[in-house]
Amino acid sequence: MKLHHYGLEVSNLEDSVNFYKNHVGFEEEKRLVLMGEEMVFLTLGDFRLELIASHTLSAHICFEVSNLDRILPMLTGLRKVEGPYQLDNGWQTVFYEGPSKELLEFLQTTKNPKSEN
Repeated sequence: MKLHHYGLEVSNLEDSVNFYKNHVGFEEEKRLVLMGEEMVFLTLGDFRLELIASHTLSAHICFEVSNLDRILPMLTGLRKVEGPYQLDNGWQTVFYEGPSKELLEFLQTTKNPKSEN
């Protein structure tokens, strides 16, 4: 498991993108609309920041995993928030509430985990 990104919901997506690019030094990686949510991924070295257009203004941390099916049994005792489901780009994701009610995302970006050991 490795850190994939930190997700931050923002009230003005373009203002936030401009701030992180112009004042912090991030570069734009890609723009997406997934499940009706507009988002922009920014990178600063190896760090990835996901900005999500929203009115709720929350945050989440995302861990990239090689096989989501292997991770799910390890999350017993945590409350599932949503998922698992497959995104349009083929990735699979699930969201859980951590022990202090923090939002945790587990993301599988590989398409065929059954070939992995």
